[in-house]
Amino acid sequence: MAANHVAARFAFNDGVDVATAVASRSLITALVVAVIVVLTGAPRVVAPRQRRMLLGIGLLLAVQSLCLYSSVARLPVALALLAFNSYPLWAALADRVVYGRSPPRLVLVVMPVILVGLALALDVAGAASGLGAGGQWARIGTGVAFALGAATTFGLAMVVTQHEVAALDGRLRTAITMGIVGVMALAAVAAQGGPKLPASAAGWWGLALLTLLYGSGFTVMFTVLPRLGVAGSSPVMNVEPIFALVFAWVLLDQRIAPMQLVGAAIVVGGVTVLGLRRR
Repeated sequence: MAANHVAARFAFNDGVDVATAVASRSLITALVVAVIVVLTGAPRVVAPRQRRMLLGIGLLLAVQSLCLYSSVARLPVALALLAFNSYPLWAALADRVVYGRSPPRLVLVVMPVILVGLALALDVAGAASGLGAGGQWARIGTGVAFALGAATTFGLAMVVTQHEVAALDGRLRTAITMGIVGVMALAAVAAQGGPKLPASAAGWWGLALLTLLYGSGFTVMFTVLPRLGVAGSSPVMNVEPIFALVFAWVLLDQRIAPMQLVGAAIVVGGVTVLGLRRR
């Protein structure tokens, strides 16, 4: 998943727009997984309530995908993912509001620590950049808003997945939800007058790799997630910003200040603590 977002940045830098990228990787992922469902004989019985929930999950993931790629196009990849990885906090809130489940005490204790780490990582005061708070927010504000929008919708999607459709085969869930995301993104592409394709070979490689890497990562994630639970998946998923930081440094020459690295470590550590807590 980390490599997918770095590949996406290559595509965006070469002229690809967010809707085209989301439509490409979602529709191809849905098609490939649908073929796997047929060839493996995966169970395909879906109850009426599950159909409605899958539609809702697909719509949430469409919003999440557009928001997250919009953030990746505007921020250093690792920082976009760090802001997005606040999703366990939003998931805990969604679990409380939608299903009436109060968050564990540890979540309430760790939540402010994660938010402090995120503030350091994003350099919200503008100390590391030298721009001051106003200048820094003028530079990162839109990207951060997109990342937090992605985190909110993803957290809700994870909660609904765990409560409503965990019994469905992971391959079937992936095929259906990715199909919905792809159709929504395709509608956005049509609304803007058609796809915006890469201008060079580097962009085409980025578009191809983001499709391959996202499809693989998403399928594994949605197959494993219901078995781990929302919190149990956090330690696994929160290594993504670490890999993204390394890949973006090596491939995109994106660097962040030492204090931002400290903040990143606090965010990843805090969310990992939540994932490893005793149930």
